[in-house]
Amino acid sequence: MQSTTTLKRHADLVGRMANVQGVDLEERMMAGKILPDDLSDAVLACTGCANPGACEHWLAERESAATTPDYCRNADLFARLKLGKHA
Repeated sequence: MQSTTTLKRHADLVGRMANVQGVDLEERMMAGKILPDDLSDAVLACTGCANPGACEHWLAERESAATTPDYCRNADLFARLKLGKHA
């Protein structure tokens, strides 16, 4: 089981990555494009990243980006959401 600190860190990374990708997770959730369980799964997938520090650095350097970094475990999710598809 992940610690609360780890889960919060990765939830923040998922939220920040969504913002950089131009994806409003709250709006997508209200529209039924992503379910709470999908978001939880995205955070858990993110916790499996071997180098979240690289992600933090990547995010700190950008306000927007057309794609995620190659190592993003949620790249497919963000790509689908950007196209208006379901998670």
